[in-house]
Amino acid sequence: MAANATSNGFNTSISKLSNVDEYGFERPEDFDYSSFEEFMSKYLSVLTRRAQKWSHLLGVKETVGRSIKVKRYVRKGIPTKHRGKMWLTISGAKRKMDSQPGYYKSLLENTTVDEIVDLVKLDVPRTFPDNIYFRDYHEGKLNNLYNVLVAFARHNTTIGYCQGLNYIAGMLLIVCKEEEASFWLLVTLVENILPEYYTRDMIGVQIDVRVLEELVRERCPLIGRHMDHHGISWALIVTKWFVCLYAEVLPIETVLRIWDCMFYEGNKVLMRVAITLVQSNQQRLLMAQEFGAIIECFKAILKDAQVLHCHEFMESVYKVSGTFKRADLGKLRDECKLKAIEESKRNR
Repeated sequence: MAANATSNGFNTSISKLSNVDEYGFERPEDFDYSSFEEFMSKYLSVLTRRAQKWSHLLGVKETVGRSIKVKRYVRKGIPTKHRGKMWLTISGAKRKMDSQPGYYKSLLENTTVDEIVDLVKLDVPRTFPDNIYFRDYHEGKLNNLYNVLVAFARHNTTIGYCQGLNYIAGMLLIVCKEEEASFWLLVTLVENILPEYYTRDMIGVQIDVRVLEELVRERCPLIGRHMDHHGISWALIVTKWFVCLYAEVLPIETVLRIWDCMFYEGNKVLMRVAITLVQSNQQRLLMAQEFGAIIECFKAILKDAQVLHCHEFMESVYKVSGTFKRADLGKLRDECKLKAIEESKRNR
């Protein structure tokens, strides 16, 4: 089938004949092609409509700054061809990059081989094993990924390298295509949007797991009691959701729509998504009456039609999750941080 692209740059050559998606991810043997075709037949009209609106918004520009209108447009999805540049602008990463020309290149000119470099070298080939672009150092993106991660480790010596960063940087490279842009987005994400997420003890992730547990108890008390009754830790369920920012967890189009919002609105979007996944599947989860069944139910809700239809899902994220005041969430995070630190001290 000949390749064809919509006006927003999305390749429509995806068909039942293709076992690799638009971003290089191989589809599993049990991939539901009929459901995907049904989704795409609807989503392409959304993409076309949004591309026209973005084209009118941007005019001859490649990107625009933050505003109420831009925030509304971001929530409805950034077109593929504008996504990388828009992420840079709305996150503040472009300001960092423009203020330090040549900095990224200088980090790579350091030829020192140390423990961090060896660790990166070990982890890079494990990134997205189901993606055709991450299998070859010479023709794929593995060398680009290695460069971005090594540069970040030299830039932020406090963090250096932390497991999970390879998936984040890999996704950034898939979208941005360029190393330097991916590097500055990674810096902004780790240092500004998600501080404490990728530290050695990942205290930020621990905090947000606790925050989610508290929000579930408040908003979905039946689920909270159900999890307690069966002795299931929320950390077991959602740690990967937060560490990978839903990459390797949800369908790729849905992940990218989440990241659009995350780069504009910050980390509370991650919590909105988690609450929506739990709250909108409450009945299914309550019907699972044993430990194993509940675990399998959580796996199933990450693959069903609800999350595949990314446009409708993202609309539900802002409806189902309700009001998320930044001040209230910040206060809850502070309380959970104290508890996490106390528990960490007891476990030493």
